[in-house]
Amino acid sequence: MTSHGNSVAPAPAPEVGTPGFKAHAHERYAELRALGPIHRVRMPDGTAGWLVVGYELARTALAHPLLSKDPAPFEEELRASGRHILLAGSGFGGNMLMADPPQHTRLRRLVSGAFTPGAVEALAPRVEELAHQYLDAFAPLGEADLVTAYTGPLPMAVICELLGVPAERRDDLQTWTRAAMTNPSERQRTSLLALNTYLRELLEEKRRHPQDDLLSRLIAVRDEDDGRLSDAELLGTAVILVAAGHETTVNLLGNAAVALLDHPDQARTLRLAPERLPGAVEEFLRYDAPVESSPTRFATERLTLGGAVIEPGDTVTVALTSAGRDAPVEAGTDPDRLDVLRHNARHVSFGHGIHYCIGAPLARLEAVIALRVLLGRLPDLEWARPEEGIAWLPAGITRGPVRLPVRFTPRPARTPAVDVP
Repeated sequence: MTSHGNSVAPAPAPEVGTPGFKAHAHERYAELRALGPIHRVRMPDGTAGWLVVGYELARTALAHPLLSKDPAPFEEELRASGRHILLAGSGFGGNMLMADPPQHTRLRRLVSGAFTPGAVEALAPRVEELAHQYLDAFAPLGEADLVTAYTGPLPMAVICELLGVPAERRDDLQTWTRAAMTNPSERQRTSLLALNTYLRELLEEKRRHPQDDLLSRLIAVRDEDDGRLSDAELLGTAVILVAAGHETTVNLLGNAAVALLDHPDQARTLRLAPERLPGAVEEFLRYDAPVESSPTRFATERLTLGGAVIEPGDTVTVALTSAGRDAPVEAGTDPDRLDVLRHNARHVSFGHGIHYCIGAPLARLEAVIALRVLLGRLPDLEWARPEEGIAWLPAGITRGPVRLPVRFTPRPARTPAVDVP
């Protein structure tokens, strides 16, 4: 498979998304950007598609009216290629992430109230309480794997409390969603089936015994508002809120931790000026996007992107990780350099246009609080085994570390011992 950018002589393209590619993603994307902003590539499942790697073209593609998020019209091709996980029957369909207007507009409106600035800010005290509780569990030990002890469980706890998922099922949901997002295989389908089955049972339980949570409110919309939300849409929305609602934040925190461990001077800067954390979070999003590539889009008509002719039915994916390193930065600065004091860091890590991530305000809030607590309470945090290097997620559309072994001076817990699920 060749790669067609703006170069005169197309160069061979790698199979993007493979473990080898993902382990060195920034270097590989830089090589592709040098050839042009868009390329014809082969995906890990063997299918061919278009990959956008340039920032400006990424913004265009993410908001292009001829690039559809709805896979239903392409069901035959998706089943033939083994990618039918995208269809409604998989549990990933029937949600706003894989819908176009007017369905997308309706579904997004139904959940948007939970993610307004006011609603999100009201969650801040609980997020901070959870952050301290998780840190209390390992601070006295002097070492930990941040992924399993902090950056992984904290976002899952937040989204589960918001949705009304019992604390004892958080580990199951984290296992299922991680497999569904990062394993394009039979395990992915099995994990999605398990997630669907559990959420369907939970929705039935909440229909019988509603509580003050987001899932109960969505059920009320389904049951009281003349069917504005079908059963399939209700389940699909629950699945996407659980999966996307925490996995993005897990990797945002993990990638930010990697960046700070690799740049201790930047960590010191934020310890001295924690009020700069909101801007720093934007820089972390630009520097290493938590979602490596956008969900697939489908060309509904012939169009041209960056000089490439996209035929009807062609798939287009946007490399959000690549776009961040291609985004405009201040004159005289290096986009490949982390600068937590950078002004107005631009990125498309939460998307662009009508599909801009509805949970972005919550992810930002969690990141600011979690990093402030981590940096403030563990001032000498460092890599425990730097010689091992970083193991990145080997598959899927997300980007984040698999583990983060760290060490630090043991610190006492701030609160009495609390069991944190």
